[in-house]
Formats: sequence, structure tokens, C-alpha cells
Amino acid sequence: MAPSGKIGVIAVRLLICTATDFEASLLRARCADDKRVRIVITGLGPVNAAHAVTLAIVEDRPDAVVACGVGGAYPRAGLGIGDVVSAETEIYGDLGAQSPSGFIDMKTLGFPVVATPSPLFNELPMRLFPTIARARFVTVSTCTGTDSAALEIAARTNGAVENMEGAAIAHVAHLHGIAVGEVRGISNMVTNRDVKSWKLKEAAAAAQEALINWLDANLT
Repeated sequence: MAPSGKIGVIAVRLLICTATDFEASLLRARCADDKRVRIVITGLGPVNAAHAVTLAIVEDRPDAVVACGVGGAYPRAGLGIGDVVSAETEIYGDLGAQSPSGFIDMKTLGFPVVATPSPLFNELPMRLFPTIARARFVTVSTCTGTDSAALEIAARTNGAVENMEGAAIAHVAHLHGIAVGEVRGISNMVTNRDVKSWKLKEAAAAAQEALINWLDANLT
């Protein structure tokens, strides 16, 4: 699979992962009769995502995996609600250890999450990019709900977009040697939690539309 994100292989089998059903509604319509594409609803969180993706990879042996859904943007990331962006890198934002001097990541601890062919720690590179716009994504187990926490995570990771599944999906793909990508629509700003301002359905639709355009251009 080329780093450019081009597929261009008729026999390709693509696994598309969304955490929830509403994040896949448009994709189902686009891919209903496309035997090269399988859509998997993983459920929320890294464990559900890793479990669902592993089962699908073992069953289907896909050539590529793409995660699609919604995410929150950190305040100083330069992104706004409604924007759509691909993951350049996925980062485990809270995998490591706390200490009096601050957070210690897996590289500092000396424990890679993927050992071969090259060690990978908290940061997992992506190979497929459904949109021109790219950013660093951060996966957490607890959604950030305060300004101070958002600023701390963003500063520590240099991340832009927060989610709950992407790093787990990328992690499993790397373990199996499969090309992986991720695209998300920005549904909210990661600040003091205010669900009334969130645009989940609109962000999910925007992400799906971007991925559909990419599929139309690449699955030929």
C-alpha cells in the first residue's frame, strides 16, 4: 500500500471501522453492494475497538483498515466544528505512568506496544489519508472535559484531535502488518464539557462524505 494513500487495486479488501451505528449510516448506503468493503461497528473505547478489528482481520484478511467517525479538537489546534481531517499519527494519550514530575510515556518506560519490525511506543504512524488535511490524533480512555486537561494533553502530545478508538485500531493494524488510516469530523471543541454545543450527527456525516469521496477515487 503506497504511503500516498492510493489503493487503486481492484482486488483490495477494505475494512472500515466506526465506533457507533450513526457514524456508518452513509457508508452503508455507499458500500451496500461493494464486496470489497466491510463495515464493522466496533463499540466505544479501545478494548471494544481492538477486539472487533482483530476478529475482522482474522476473518477477512483485509488489505487495509480505515477508521471513520467524530472527534473533538483541542483549543489551539486550529480546527473548528465541522472540519474533517485525517490522522497523520495516532497517539496513546494516557498509556504510561504518572509521577511527581509529570506523565511518563511508554518510550521513556522502555516498553514498546509493537516490538517488530521497528519498536513503536505511544505514537503509531498512519499510511492512508482520506483527506488532504492531516493532524496528530490522540486516543484516550476518558474523554477530556476541562480546559486545563485539554491544554495539558495537547501540549504533552502536540495533538490536535481527541478520540477513544483510533490508536487501538492502528495498534492492531500494525501488529498484523496492514495499512491503516483514520478520518474524523470535528464535533466539538475539547474544553469544559458542554454537550449542548456538540454537532455529532453533522460531524459524522462530514467524515463519511469525505471517506466516500476517497473510496470513489481509489477503489477502482
